Amino acid sequence: MTYAAGAAPSLNTATINYFSGRSDNFGAGNSLNPNNGRFDPEGIRVSNDGKSVFISDEYGPYVYQFDRQTGERINSFALPDNLAVANLSSSGASEISGNISGRVANKGMEGLAISPDGTTLFGFMQSPLLQDGGDGGRANRIVSINIVTGETHEFAYDNQIGTKNYNSSEILAINNHEFLVLERDGKGLGDSSKAAIKQLWKVDLNGATDITGISGEANLLTNQGHPDKSLFLDIRAVLNANGITDANIPAKLEGAAFGDDVVVGAETYHTLILTNDNDFSAIAGDNQFFVIGFKDADLGGSVFLPQAVAAIPEPETHAMLLAGLGLLGFMARYRKLSAI
Repeated sequence: MTYAAGAAPSLNTATINYFSGRSDNFGAGNSLNPNNGRFDPEGIRVSNDGKSVFISDEYGPYVYQFDRQTGERINSFALPDNLAVANLSSSGASEISGNISGRVANKGMEGLAISPDGTTLFGFMQSPLLQDGGDGGRANRIVSINIVTGETHEFAYDNQIGTKNYNSSEILAINNHEFLVLERDGKGLGDSSKAAIKQLWKVDLNGATDITGISGEANLLTNQGHPDKSLFLDIRAVLNANGITDANIPAKLEGAAFGDDVVVGAETYHTLILTNDNDFSAIAGDNQFFVIGFKDADLGGSVFLPQAVAAIPEPETHAMLLAGLGLLGFMARYRKLSAI
């Protein structure tokens, strides 16, 4: 969004930060400047001690740590320079055309995961960087961040499904080195169209090559150095099986988290919670939460190691979980459709 002259927001200082979310709320330097106030939160994870949250953003990209009690920003992680754009603009099109490297406008760090041991964050860029092919490209980046030291590494992710490339919306840790990645189209409720691709893929970063100093789609795919991804869940198929048509599947499924285990009869299910971003659009309807049950056998040999958070969850978390239990047990039915 472009703002009229004279309506510029107050610039941030070393002691005061205004996170307005406005696209024109930036100061000097490149897009990684932590004093910028243009802030569009996309991913959130809780620290293992429960005292703080980590939030990723698609403007900078930025990854900040906030105190849960006071709301104060207590840490700003220094991300690799190759993620930044040098020439900033409140217009997305102008920002893209004015840069040859860095994140695509409005497609920065869309997803964020935390390792179950609480030591490492994993930020997921929504689309390939400009120097890697830009929006619509095939080679995306996952950025690991050591929470204590701030050390970062980058890993390539092949976002192609079939013959088409898809942007990535979320990343969720199964254990300390394996992750679920949400890939999707922009079709469905909110787009006046029908959803086609809403899928979770499993990827293992063990043995992956650090590609921080490498650029270019072909180079990244050649140097990824880890096994191919494997399909974990066709979200669209599960929702269809539960009476939700393609036209009513939210276009922008963007959030994923694990909930409490639930016992159904003699079986114990882990719970996966999915949610959407409706962009405050009446066409997209209310934000929705989908809770899907899965068992260890559905992970294809991977060990499920959920994060243990010391703080007690807010009551709303449990209410949300109970409200979605209608979808539990359908992973078994889904397995008849496609092998996991």
